[in-house]
Amino acid sequence: MFDNDVWLQQVREDIVDPGREIVDPHHHLWEIATLPYNLEQLLADTASGHNVVQTVFMECSASYFEDGPDHLRPVGETQFVAAAAERAASIDGAAQIAGIIGHADLRHKNLDDVLDAHLDAANGLFRGIRHAGAWDNDLDALLIKPDGPEGLYLDPAFQAGVARLGERRMTYDTWHYHHQNQDFRTLALAVPETKLVLDHFGTPLGVGRFAGKRDEIFLQWKDDVAAIAECPNVCAKLGGLAMPDNGFGWMGRALPPTSDEIVATHAAYYTHMIDCFGPDRCMFESNFPVDRLSVSYTVLWNALKKIAAGYDERSQQLMFSETARTVYQL
Repeated sequence: MFDNDVWLQQVREDIVDPGREIVDPHHHLWEIATLPYNLEQLLADTASGHNVVQTVFMECSASYFEDGPDHLRPVGETQFVAAAAERAASIDGAAQIAGIIGHADLRHKNLDDVLDAHLDAANGLFRGIRHAGAWDNDLDALLIKPDGPEGLYLDPAFQAGVARLGERRMTYDTWHYHHQNQDFRTLALAVPETKLVLDHFGTPLGVGRFAGKRDEIFLQWKDDVAAIAECPNVCAKLGGLAMPDNGFGWMGRALPPTSDEIVATHAAYYTHMIDCFGPDRCMFESNFPVDRLSVSYTVLWNALKKIAAGYDERSQQLMFSETARTVYQL
C-alpha cells in the first residue's frame, strides 16, 4: 500500500511565522482502512510546528449509528467526535476540537429532532450542518465520489431546511463543484438569515471533461465567486485546492510539492477570494486528511502564510483565526 507519510516526509521546510495563532476550521476524523485519520494523527499534524490552537471538525460520514431511524444515524458521528474532543482536552498543549459540524438531511420533516439529537451528543460543541450539494454526472473521473442529487440547492424543501438552521443560530457548510456556483448563489439569496460557509473555493474541477480547461474555468469561476460574495450571509473557507479532483497533479508525483510551488500555482485563487469577500469573511482551512493526499500539514500552512504575508496584521489575524471563531462561535 502507498505510504503517504514516507512520501510527504521527502519535503521538509522550516516553519514560517511559527508564533502565528491558527484555528483550523475544517478537518475530518475517520477510520478508513486506506486512509486512516484518527485523533492521534490529527494531533500529530497540528503539533508539527505551526501554532494550531483550535480546530473545527467537518462531517464526513464517520461512525454513524448502525441501527435506529435513518435520519438520526449521523448523530453517531457527533458522539464519536465529542469523545475525541474530550480526549484532546486532557492533553496539555494539544489543539482543541472546539466545534463540530454534523450532517442531517435538511429536507427531512423531522429536522428539528435531528438537530436536537446532535446538540445532546456534542457536549456543547455542535455548531451547524453540512449537507453537501456536490453533484456531477461523470463519477468515473472523480476520486472523491459525491452523493448529492442534481439541483439540491434549488429544492424548496432543502432551502427551508437551510433557513431553519438560521432560525436556530446554526451555520450551513457547503461542498459543491464550480459548475454549481450559480445554484449556490440562488440558495444564498433564498436564505438571507442563515450564515453559509462556502468550502474549498467551490471546488474548481480539473479532471475528466474539465481536464485541460483550467484557464477557461478560472475566468468563469472568478465571476461566479464575485457574484456569491455579494451575498452578505456567505463567508468563505480558503483551502481544499490540493484535493486530487482539482487536477493540479500533486498526488502521485515522485516528490510532493513545496510551499513555493503551491503559492505559484494556487495564489491567484486565494487573492481573488480575499478581494471579493474581505478578510473578515475568509478563513484558511487545511481540509485534512483529504489534502494530505497531496501535501503535508507543515508545507500547506507555510504556503498559506506566504500567501497571507502581503496583507496587514489585522487581516492575517482574521483569516488565520478570528473569522473562524466568529463564524463558528468558538
